[in-house]
Amino acid sequence: MSFLPRRRPARSIHLVVDPIACDGHGVCAELFPERIGRDPWGFPVIDPAAVPGGLLEHAQRAVDACPRLALHLVSRDAGEDAAPGPRAVSGGAAGRRLARGAAPTP
Repeated sequence: MSFLPRRRPARSIHLVVDPIACDGHGVCAELFPERIGRDPWGFPVIDPAAVPGGLLEHAQRAVDACPRLALHLVSRDAGEDAAPGPRAVSGGAAGRRLARGAAPTP
C-alpha cells in the first residue's frame, strides 16, 4: 500500500478591518486605494478578494499606518469563509512582516 503525502491547502492573504476599533480616519484608503474604498461616513470598505503578491507591500503599509490598529492582514485557506476566525498575519503599527514569511519581531 502506498501513501501519498497530504497537500496543504492553498493559502491567501486578505485585508480585514475591526469595525469597532476603526474611527474612519481614512489613512488606509489613501495608502491602498486598489483594495480599500470609503463609505459616505469615511469608514473603509474592504475588497474581500485576496491581496495579490504584488500588492502585499502596499497592503502592509496601510496596515502599519492605521492610527487605531484596526486594519489587519490575515491568512486563510483557499475556500475558507471570512467568518470562522481568520488567522492573523500582521496587524497595526507593530510592523510584522509575516505575510512574506519573515519571523515575527518582538
